[in-house]
Amino acid sequence: MIDVPDSHQDLLQSPVATFATIGPDGRPQLSEVWFLYENGSVAISLNTTRQKTKNLMARPQCCLLILDLAVPQRYLELRGDAEVTADDGSFAEQVGKKYGTDLRAYDHPGDQRVVVRVVPQRVNAVDMRG
Repeated sequence: MIDVPDSHQDLLQSPVATFATIGPDGRPQLSEVWFLYENGSVAISLNTTRQKTKNLMARPQCCLLILDLAVPQRYLELRGDAEVTADDGSFAEQVGKKYGTDLRAYDHPGDQRVVVRVVPQRVNAVDMRG
């Protein structure tokens, strides 16, 4: 379960987050992702052909940054490891409902989806508005 202060709980409902993984060359790879917060955890639906997924299979270390788009001096950072599990399609459907789309429409024939759950080792709730 993620321990996020009340002051930053609203960011868990944000429309997008920046997700960082470590690429094969050891450098960070950042991507904007759709995510779902439920039952005390944050998860992302990815397809197994994506570089992000390949990065996580090799190195589970990751970071999810949720910026307050209205007040950019405020953000929530979840640093930790990713748990990657197969998705039977039900999680992709849940995420798709949040965003009003079918995520599987972005997949190619034969692609598989996984659930990437961020397991934070550190939570940084930042507000730099003096």
